[in-house]
Amino acid sequence: ETLPNAASQLSAASVTLKPRKARPFFGRHPWVLNSAVARVEPMPDDGAVVDLVSDAGKFIARGLFNSRSRIRVRLYSWDIGQPLDREFFRGRLEAAIALRKGLGLLDQLDGAARLVFSESDGLSGLIVDRYGPWLAVQLTGLGLAQRFDDLRDLLVDLLQPRGIFVRTEKGVASAEGIELRDALVWGQGPDGPAFIVENNLRYGIDLAEGQKTGFYLDQRENRLAAARYCRERRVLDMFCYSGGFALNAAAHGHAREVLGIDSSEKAVVLARANAELNGLTNVRFEQADCFKALEALAAEGERFGVVILDPPKFARSRSSVDDALRAYHRLNRLAVAVLEPGGILVTCSCSGHVTREDMQYMLLGVAEQTRRNIQVLEMRGAAADHPVSVTCLESEYLKCAICRVV
Repeated sequence: ETLPNAASQLSAASVTLKPRKARPFFGRHPWVLNSAVARVEPMPDDGAVVDLVSDAGKFIARGLFNSRSRIRVRLYSWDIGQPLDREFFRGRLEAAIALRKGLGLLDQLDGAARLVFSESDGLSGLIVDRYGPWLAVQLTGLGLAQRFDDLRDLLVDLLQPRGIFVRTEKGVASAEGIELRDALVWGQGPDGPAFIVENNLRYGIDLAEGQKTGFYLDQRENRLAAARYCRERRVLDMFCYSGGFALNAAAHGHAREVLGIDSSEKAVVLARANAELNGLTNVRFEQADCFKALEALAAEGERFGVVILDPPKFARSRSSVDDALRAYHRLNRLAVAVLEPGGILVTCSCSGHVTREDMQYMLLGVAEQTRRNIQVLEMRGAAADHPVSVTCLESEYLKCAICRVV
């Protein structure tokens, strides 16, 4: 950098990269893994601001340090003159909220949207979801978790919510050293479920204990897209959670009948309540292990015109991708076994380490084993409030393939 006072702009501690490791970070990738780090001097506290420098000592970016995490530094700014202070985070939050406002996702008082999507909004380690007047915040990076009081106050100032919930992911929190617990941390919570409207359907959301932050907002547009293939068909929705795909198939897809299955009794209770809330009588829900349920349905000779698969994350690390693909293969093979000829398979993966190409090769294996031709009609991703950052392609985690199985 050519600033005359560059030295005075540097942070107290610097993280020096190993030789030939700098290119991704000049390219603005936000994660500095421990394997890329040569030395840290002086050793900062976890959560402290540090500067990332090349092995030649050139400033690259500024971020937050965590000695306990495999992601040793999360990067936020590539400007040597930019402190990571309250005003910096206010600007990032304002930009993220402006995107969703431009998409019309703040217009509806009882609407729901992802307002902050971590790396894609330049706020690695922070997710903020809006459910009507409530916010659900998920922290996956220690540095931002330590700054949560400031972030909470900024969110209150910018959005005037009725209440803010913190939600944690146990494995991520322990890996990062985050000590926050699931709780209502500001304002008031709803009496019972929070109610939102998505695609003209009403859903009750468990903000305190529901999966993720309470709902899978990333599938908003995929639920409608899948519904278009359900007219007068018998539909099976596996891993149905609170009924997102099933209710869209029943209401907007004009399905003949819909069966939703999930292993969680809580999810099934919520799904039944949501069906009743929308006056839908052509949909029912059952609690069962999804793999075993598919095997049983096949053994009983049951057939469906549409099968929807939206399983949980099978690959939590790069090393588990092969095991995950075997699980996806088995699941999709079982689904094809209950699909009538010309039926529609909607198959999803939310594992970031599993690529679109991985999904297509997995489906190729299923086609070979089942001797059924599989045609991919649509290959979809997450809704626009979950943008993909081209400098962090790991943010393209959701794949939704809509296929015809002959």
